[in-house]
Amino acid sequence: MVCIIFDMDGVIYRGNKPIPGAKEVIEFLKGNNVRFLFLTNNSTKTPEMYREKLLNMGIDVPAEIIVTSGLATRIYMEKHYPPGKVFIIGGRGLIVEMKKLGWEIISLEEAKRGKWREIDYVVVGLDPELTYEKLKYATLAIRNGALFIGTNPDTTFPGEEGIYPGAGSIIAALKASTEKEPIIIGKPNRPMYEVIKERCPGEMWMVGDRLDTDIIFAKRFGMKAIMVLTGVHSLEDIKRLNIQPDLVLQDISHLVKYISTS
Repeated sequence: MVCIIFDMDGVIYRGNKPIPGAKEVIEFLKGNNVRFLFLTNNSTKTPEMYREKLLNMGIDVPAEIIVTSGLATRIYMEKHYPPGKVFIIGGRGLIVEMKKLGWEIISLEEAKRGKWREIDYVVVGLDPELTYEKLKYATLAIRNGALFIGTNPDTTFPGEEGIYPGAGSIIAALKASTEKEPIIIGKPNRPMYEVIKERCPGEMWMVGDRLDTDIIFAKRFGMKAIMVLTGVHSLEDIKRLNIQPDLVLQDISHLVKYISTS
């Protein structure tokens, strides 16, 4: 049985505005017992916070079927690394996930007092309150030997006003200042796939708006790659980037017809 994986920003909504047809598609899937999962590279919210955001748009789903890059980062760190001291550049969602590790969190104020020398892990996601000070102490810690972990590579994401800078832009700044390559958790990389394959065994369809994350992710791990044109990338970008989805839809509302005829 197929399991449909939905990206969120640019597929289900832009900012706080739902994309027309999104609610109806989810209701169709629920009514026809089609398995689905939400998968976002945005780490600024926890699954519980995203559940509330979706609920405000009339989409009622349990937090258990929402996977964020912040959640995947926590799972990856729990599995692969010993406990240590963590410095975070990121939004509230990532901070909550890192606190769930039970490891010591080094705050910016503590870093300023010299504790940046004790940091073992610098974890970087989208941070709406990014400052030069955060970049400075992250740079010092990474240059001092701390492991550099990025939640996701997206340099941009779609908002209500247009295209905004994403976590990948912040990670790029730190790559430049540290000359270090980070471990990246989110789409299109394997750590994110390891999380969803346990929740969605069997055939998977990936519905996304970004060629360089969603569609490459689908292609890399044997999923059907479905692109919608309501987010970051366009038909022109398919030719420009030479990344070919299996199916292109104008928006998510067209998915119902495709499912019904498949």
